[in-house]
Amino acid sequence: MKITEIIATEVLVPANPGVVNSQAVDKPLHKLSSAGQQAWSKQFDEMPKCILQVKTDTGLIGLGELYRDHDWRVIEAIAQILIGMDLNQICLQNLPIAKCREYDGFECAIWDLFAKSKNISIADLLGGAVRDKIWVSAWSGHRTVDDLAELASDYESRGYSCLKFKCDMEDDVVAWCREIKKAAPTMQVILDPNERWSYRAEAMRRVKELEAIGNVLCLEDPIPQWQLDDFATLRSQSSIPIVLHVSLPYAAHGQKISNAVEAIRRNAVDGFNFNGGIADFKQLGHLAESAQLPYWHGSEVDLGILEALYLHKCASAPGCTWPSDVFGRLIRSHDLLTEPLQINPPYAQLPSNGAGLGVILSEEALQRFAQQTRTFNTFKN
Repeated sequence: MKITEIIATEVLVPANPGVVNSQAVDKPLHKLSSAGQQAWSKQFDEMPKCILQVKTDTGLIGLGELYRDHDWRVIEAIAQILIGMDLNQICLQNLPIAKCREYDGFECAIWDLFAKSKNISIADLLGGAVRDKIWVSAWSGHRTVDDLAELASDYESRGYSCLKFKCDMEDDVVAWCREIKKAAPTMQVILDPNERWSYRAEAMRRVKELEAIGNVLCLEDPIPQWQLDDFATLRSQSSIPIVLHVSLPYAAHGQKISNAVEAIRRNAVDGFNFNGGIADFKQLGHLAESAQLPYWHGSEVDLGILEALYLHKCASAPGCTWPSDVFGRLIRSHDLLTEPLQINPPYAQLPSNGAGLGVILSEEALQRFAQQTRTFNTFKN
């Protein structure tokens, strides 16, 4: 079963109105630098994504989705490596391509193809599902205090039990959590400063007030990750769980699997948020489970193909018990699937529409949001 053609379609899918930040707040959320522009200078839905259709000589098609801000040179180079290869000769755990931000999207497509060829799901390939529904959170960027009561009440009425926020030093997270407690008393909150509280003292000042409110499920990356000793101190002095985000696609920030090992070794965290490819996520999960620490699957506010993959990964991961970042059409105006992921808050259902990922790409939506399409069907010797 040889790979004969790869179709890569660049899409731009906007967020739904009002779901990212409050109208009065203008804070871009893309953490990486891009094309010479500094980090935190671009909003995530202003950046294109790329959808892959990897075709074989048997007629099977594997679906993949790249993280935002892809590099066409890398896509073409990887396509030239893969075209002509026999799928059954590819090691799923170590594709014959270099690790990069584009790797995980191609890995998704290859695993989807292989699972379809065996008429099983990706969760089956990962050892089988230990659950068929996955706890997921609602999500928001930066908010004004005035928005919080309505936002929390709305998500609670939909059935969500956890609401995750991006925040920085300027955000009054204590006031946020007070308003949420009044408007939605059972709603739990995840605060993610993305390392921007800067110092342990700044984090601790907020933590002590948040403890008294009592609705913070955990605090993710409150201070820069290199300050693991301060992570450990925060953890020892706080009843709020402290979480490290290990995001392997952020290689530019030095993210690697050993970050989780070091956090465990220093007794610095109560759990993890993991981002990474299929094989790497499984390895990270084993590390956390060996240390008896819970974790969840993070995202880059992705579209339906990657989110479907996340659900397979979460379903087959015993320790993935905290609410994962799978939002479906809650955030994006479309997920590019013919049928949206089945999310009945606070749970998302493991996709089951056929083998592999268990989802179907909407060609109509793909063309509606397409910016350009490139087809690769030749390879270099």
